[in-house]
Amino acid sequence: MSALNEKATTGAQAQRTHKKIYRHLMPLLIVAYIISFIDRTNIGMAKATMSIDIGLSATAFGLGAGLFFLTYSILEIPSNLFLAKIGARRWIARIMISWGIISCAMAFVTGPTSFYIMRLLLGAAEAGLYPGIIYYLTLWFGREERAKATGMFLLGVCLANIIGAPLGGALLNLDGMAGWHGWQWMFFIEGLPAVFLSYVVWRKLPDKPEDASWLDREDKQFIATTLAREAQENRHTPSTFSLKKALSTRMFLLLVMIYFTHQFSVYGLSYFLPGIIGSWGNLSSMQIGLLTAIPWIAAACGGVLLPRYARNETRSRSMLTVGYLVMAVGMVIGATSGHALALLGFSIAAFMFFAMQSIIFSWLPTLMSGNMLAGSFGLLNCLGLCGGFLGPFILGAFEDRTGTATSGLWFAVVLLLVGALVSRFIRSQTVPTVQGTVARGEKV
Repeated sequence: MSALNEKATTGAQAQRTHKKIYRHLMPLLIVAYIISFIDRTNIGMAKATMSIDIGLSATAFGLGAGLFFLTYSILEIPSNLFLAKIGARRWIARIMISWGIISCAMAFVTGPTSFYIMRLLLGAAEAGLYPGIIYYLTLWFGREERAKATGMFLLGVCLANIIGAPLGGALLNLDGMAGWHGWQWMFFIEGLPAVFLSYVVWRKLPDKPEDASWLDREDKQFIATTLAREAQENRHTPSTFSLKKALSTRMFLLLVMIYFTHQFSVYGLSYFLPGIIGSWGNLSSMQIGLLTAIPWIAAACGGVLLPRYARNETRSRSMLTVGYLVMAVGMVIGATSGHALALLGFSIAAFMFFAMQSIIFSWLPTLMSGNMLAGSFGLLNCLGLCGGFLGPFILGAFEDRTGTATSGLWFAVVLLLVGALVSRFIRSQTVPTVQGTVARGEKV
């Protein structure tokens, strides 16, 4: 009975602590990611009119969209290591103010070259935000809660598309005001919130649980005990980052392969979905924006509903495999069907987008910890985001060659099937027991 009472007490403490973290921490992180994702993907809404005004082909647009990820990827690891060294509050505030200013400056591009340069600068400014926050969450949550927290954070992407597409459509209607094109107004206005929010992050975001005034002593002790127990179970000792060690870890490389296929599909669809919908008929900017938001509403639902079930290795692996197959089926429906059914297909694929992403990143803390974990989050995002670079570029090249906006989706379908296959080989760190060795997270 005493063991049951202890378990009930621990469960009650976990619920109280997690509730406080969700209430005080997650809204600010989610809003930051909403703004960042709007600023990196709003060129999708601007594509039609901006391409005409500054002379961009579909291939050139796809290249510019993807160039963001070149500098973003290169700077991921040093950015994450800086965050681990100086704290999330200072580093995330720095990221936000720099990307906000550059996003505003996107209003002044005049041709393909300046478009490419500004996209490279925007990627450099925003580098490290996503993996930095994912690493930051490992300081607050144990594994069982981490996938749920990551899924909640990734709501920012869904909400960014739900809010950003109609907002972008509305701002495009400012075309001609004060002599600016609508896309110029969109870039400038949508870049300002990041600058303002950086001050809030600087003032309000605690670097670690010990700095949070809204946690009491029992809360802080619970978090410390949970993380220490998991580190012991996984046999981790915090270590400095080693690129060689990360790239020689088989499970890490499998995660990179899976994440690459995921990012190819997510960003290919993010940048080209407004154009695909725009090709369906004589639609206004606002109508395109509202229709574009529908799959991202589905993505938000999936991000909230699914990650909580990834509580152990078997479930996580099965969910990855099934999720990738569902995404592939959704893409096939989107590429081959009429307008209404195609939108349903894209929504089916999007339903799995961020549930799968949260599961992928929740696996990494079972393999490493400390600065090794912080750097590896950056490296995983860096290598996986090569898919974010290639997705828009390949979809743009296929559109130019075939004249069909959906032709490049078949490339995404093949990669998703590869991701589903690779996910079957993922295993987490093993834990010795008196009866033998079992996988971390499995029930004995």
